[in-house]
Amino acid sequence: MTRPRSELVSVTDTPWYHVVSRCVRRAFLCGQDHHTGQNFDHRRGWIEARIRQLCGVFAIDVAAYAVMSNHYHIVLRIDQSRAQGWSDEAVLRRWTGVFSGPLAVQRYLDPQKRDTLHDAELAQVQEWAGIYRSRLADLSWFMRVLNETIARKANAEDGVRGRFWEGRFKSQALLDEQAILSAMAYVDLNPIRAGIANTPETSEYTSVEARLCPDKAETRMQAALVKPPVQGDKAMAPKEAGANIPHWRDGLRCEHKLASLAMAPLMPFDATGQESWAVPFAWGDYLELVETLGRCVHPTKRGYMPEQTPKLLDRLGMDAEAFIAHGNCLLQAFGHAVGKPAKLLEHAACRQAKFLRGMGAARRVFERQVVVQAVG
Repeated sequence: MTRPRSELVSVTDTPWYHVVSRCVRRAFLCGQDHHTGQNFDHRRGWIEARIRQLCGVFAIDVAAYAVMSNHYHIVLRIDQSRAQGWSDEAVLRRWTGVFSGPLAVQRYLDPQKRDTLHDAELAQVQEWAGIYRSRLADLSWFMRVLNETIARKANAEDGVRGRFWEGRFKSQALLDEQAILSAMAYVDLNPIRAGIANTPETSEYTSVEARLCPDKAETRMQAALVKPPVQGDKAMAPKEAGANIPHWRDGLRCEHKLASLAMAPLMPFDATGQESWAVPFAWGDYLELVETLGRCVHPTKRGYMPEQTPKLLDRLGMDAEAFIAHGNCLLQAFGHAVGKPAKLLEHAACRQAKFLRGMGAARRVFERQVVVQAVG
């Protein structure tokens, strides 16, 4: 049974989530279409760039992402405290970067017209600011804007109407550091596991490639955001630019306006694990882990186990062999949450659930197995 999103995403439980969204019928609408021969790889650039843009608007930080030919993954952190610290004007300016907003909000943000607002209008603007503040720290709104803008752009390019994404995005709560590490490695290694890349630095449209080759990724994302030429106040847009896409009824801005949004950087790494706004690992340790697991799943070296266990796995007390064995089935092995057995039990109790899928996998992956040999 489908569960309401409010039960699946609760920042009081954890601000970390792994989300997945797939194209309709899992078609290759962002890659090579084997039936028509058309290639839509450029749409992967659209998604990658839009993820980074929206992170600059919402109180959401991205730790890892991978954009594949028929789906994409994101590991992200929701920062509600940051949104609470924004002033009303800052909230309204962020919101109107994506949505046009009510006329009263537009007048409030115009220094020459703000004084013309009545007390009732100012009170309404303040109320809207409170609503927008909560939305800017809401995963569903983030995904709504991301998916709808890409769908409108792709449909305009194809000259069609209808669904581009198969339905609601899927989400998994990441309850502890082990879960965050598992999800990030799983996401960054998607192209290698799919056999379309051999190394992390050649895994295009992923966060690990963007970290290793920032100039290459920056050039690719800027190319994906090329704005249509403008004549006067109207965009003279070619079909592929998507500027002929109409406004949403609730005021989502046209593609020409959205293309102007600045791109936010990926979350930094923090070896001390003390900063909430950073990934709680050292970058060197994480990269070593990704490279090690990548070699293990390489088509010509599948099953090869390096003698030295990665330092990060060793520090977190995780079993490397079990970690590798479950590397290809994170979504199947766990349900709506990923974490150590104790964290899963705690999460189930909070949700008043008698059963939580993934307990066996959690014991195998996140608890080191100790073998005791009998003497004599």
